[in-house]
Amino acid sequence: MQSGLYVSLSSQMALERRLTTIADNMANLNTVGFRSTEVKFDEVLSKTQNDINAKIAFVNQGNDYLSTKNGELANTGNTLDFAIKGDAWFAIDTPIGQVLTRDGRFTMKETGELVSVRGYPILDAGGAPIQLNRAGGPPTVGADGKVIQDDRQVATIGLFTADITKGFVRYDNSGVSMVDQPQPVVDNPEVSVMQGYVENSNVNGIGEMTQLIQVNRAFESISSLMRDSESSLSNAIKVLGGSS
Repeated sequence: MQSGLYVSLSSQMALERRLTTIADNMANLNTVGFRSTEVKFDEVLSKTQNDINAKIAFVNQGNDYLSTKNGELANTGNTLDFAIKGDAWFAIDTPIGQVLTRDGRFTMKETGELVSVRGYPILDAGGAPIQLNRAGGPPTVGADGKVIQDDRQVATIGLFTADITKGFVRYDNSGVSMVDQPQPVVDNPEVSVMQGYVENSNVNGIGEMTQLIQVNRAFESISSLMRDSESSLSNAIKVLGGSS
């Protein structure tokens, strides 16, 4: 088979990967705290020897990474809604372990435990579940995450960072399980908590639709190129083989 067909096939596989991420991003356009997925593609040079000693470049399948762009903040006025300004995450305790999220829609259980919208315990900086007084007054949370209830500090909402370039797995839409061990944020003036706000998805709908059109057009162009290449090869075989 011609090397051009292999190159075209590698391009189609890469475009299919990008199409999958675009579809996922669009599906979560209105998901609170969602960070969009981007894909980085690299050129791979073939080590296969050929008659003219030419370097053949392929496209690898790509590596997923999370966009670090913050979504817009929406004022809800809800005492237990929170948003993060800066590069940090809330931590929740799930069946698969500690998961990071930017979704700050919290609620209080009958026991006073602070939980996420999915019912998972919210963790403090030490990794312990946050416990409030159900019978106490409404909690007030400062920019540093300290929770004040009945004029005394009862907890501190944990804020964490992790190196997302080392890999991640999505969990429940807005959540991500990091390969890198999350570290608590300590005395970082660029990171703060805002009470009564939530962060919307950072997906740019118009931008994603534009990319979707570009990917579809590129896929169709490569398919047409492959058909033309196969037709040329078939005709060449017929001519060289003496077939009419």
